[in-house]
Amino acid sequence: MENIIIKERLEALRKAMEENGIDYYLIPSSDYHNSEYAASFFQTRAYFSGFTGSNGTLLVGRESAGLWTDGRYFVQAGKELAGTGIRLFRMQEPGEPTILEYLKEHMTKGQTLGFDGMTLAAKTGIEFARSLKDREVRFLYGRDLAKEIWKDRPALPCSSAFVLDESYTGKGYAEKVRAVREKMREEGCSLFFLSRLDDICWLTNLRGKDVACNPVVLSHLLLTMDHAYLFLQPEAVTEEVATHCKDNDITIMNYHNIAINLHGYVPKGDVLYDRGNVSYTLFMLLQQMTTSHGRKLVNRPNPTTLMKAVKNETELAHTRKTYLEDSALLTKYIYEIKHNAGKEEMTEYTAGARLDAMRAAREGFLDLSFDTICGYAENGAIVHYKAKKEDCKRIEAKGMLLVDSGATYLGGTTDVTRTIVLGRISDEMKLHFTKTCVAMLRLANARFVYGCTGRNVDTFARAPLWEIGIDYNHGTGHGVGYILNVHEGPQNIRWRMTPDTQEAVLEAGMLVSDEPGVYIEGSHGIRIENILEVRDVAETAHGRFLGFAHLTYVPIDRDAIDASRMEPSDLSALNEYHAQVYEKIAPLIEEEDIRNWLRQVTSPIEI
Repeated sequence: MENIIIKERLEALRKAMEENGIDYYLIPSSDYHNSEYAASFFQTRAYFSGFTGSNGTLLVGRESAGLWTDGRYFVQAGKELAGTGIRLFRMQEPGEPTILEYLKEHMTKGQTLGFDGMTLAAKTGIEFARSLKDREVRFLYGRDLAKEIWKDRPALPCSSAFVLDESYTGKGYAEKVRAVREKMREEGCSLFFLSRLDDICWLTNLRGKDVACNPVVLSHLLLTMDHAYLFLQPEAVTEEVATHCKDNDITIMNYHNIAINLHGYVPKGDVLYDRGNVSYTLFMLLQQMTTSHGRKLVNRPNPTTLMKAVKNETELAHTRKTYLEDSALLTKYIYEIKHNAGKEEMTEYTAGARLDAMRAAREGFLDLSFDTICGYAENGAIVHYKAKKEDCKRIEAKGMLLVDSGATYLGGTTDVTRTIVLGRISDEMKLHFTKTCVAMLRLANARFVYGCTGRNVDTFARAPLWEIGIDYNHGTGHGVGYILNVHEGPQNIRWRMTPDTQEAVLEAGMLVSDEPGVYIEGSHGIRIENILEVRDVAETAHGRFLGFAHLTYVPIDRDAIDASRMEPSDLSALNEYHAQVYEKIAPLIEEEDIRNWLRQVTSPIEI
């Protein structure tokens, strides 16, 4: 069936392209800061394509259009693009071209590629310019064509920023900025331009609500060796924020004037920046600024990113406490779901909303850390499924429900997935669940020498599934922020690296997710996710060894465990984990019936 609305929008876009002399128009998913979750104002790609996933890029030509997305969204994108005339390109799949390969094949000499340069990472723009140079492709990067077409576009978000007390952060701005300036000296730079929102918020100890699920404030930062210039929307500046900045020698500037200020700034030395986390438009301004004054642009990963990833003791103490409390909350929720499925009217949407409400009622709640994924039966196979109130499945007392959820509290940011058995399931489902459980625990119990990255440890989780010929089309783990973004770098756990993926040594104090899964389209989906803290384990004559410690303590559904398919060591690991779950969580549960149930579902399994 034709999607008339999307086709009409694409027709209007092509008309605007023709008026501006644009042959191809590129629409990424990002905001002005390369954020993962873009506010409604930036949902241009979704507006013109109908695809609502968090990652994807739309390329519109005069006569054709394509959308590129990753394995998490293949099923979802296929459904949402139906009837739009937009072709789905499955990223990293054999035979599928990248966007750049597609452009190189289809763009002819002298044609124009248009995009909003504030929403495209400099790294991508630079690569496109280099690769398309021989075709003499012209870039028109100052055109946000949605402005002319999207009549009811939401306003640019602007919330009141607030200061996070040092009792939560463990370090003040002065201590953090000294470390950053030392890194600037090492790079021979006297100016650091920072545009990544969670890095700015970490450094300044500010937070906000400008990005859904990320407690950040729209901002840019110019840092010199003796001063800082923080660009905020005027409406975001409270008296508390103004005082905090004044006390720390931070000058507040108008966020909307960043381009003007960069254009007129005279640097005293070379400029440090990260082309992966600065927009193409601002990169061009930085390049003009440095070139015109005989300075250099030094492209390095933001030093703040690694500093932020390694949590200090205050942050870790709050995180451990927060995860225990959140684990107790999720345990209560699982009890409710298992006991009420089939007895009361329940849908994916209402089940997800119930968990969201439980978290929102908890003291210190700031926001969900991402939209709750609540997929029943075959919808569990859609990795980033989002149930809609008017279009979702009714939950019955059979099959499985996959719930991936989390929240940001004053005290930490959580992320946890459990697959809940609601009734009879097949032997195949039990096999898949058991192997997923084994996979999660093997990684959690892994030991490795210092210097390993996530690529080195990824196979601890994948091996049990590879043994039965199954793989999952996403990374095993991502870094987790502290009262910040739930997806954080530079650490990650994955074997397949893309050109845009950073690879970082795992350091004690980092937080990572551990989330293997099985996804059988049209049948079922299983994912079990714990968050782990990287810790030092031992120092021997052979080197320094690290490992993981669980932060998540939520029972794994024994109704789907087939102990006969587990090695004795894996069964022992499950029993040990469940013993810790009961020990740590039972004291946080007041309801006697839930405590009794928890004792039962965490008791040892015998073969």
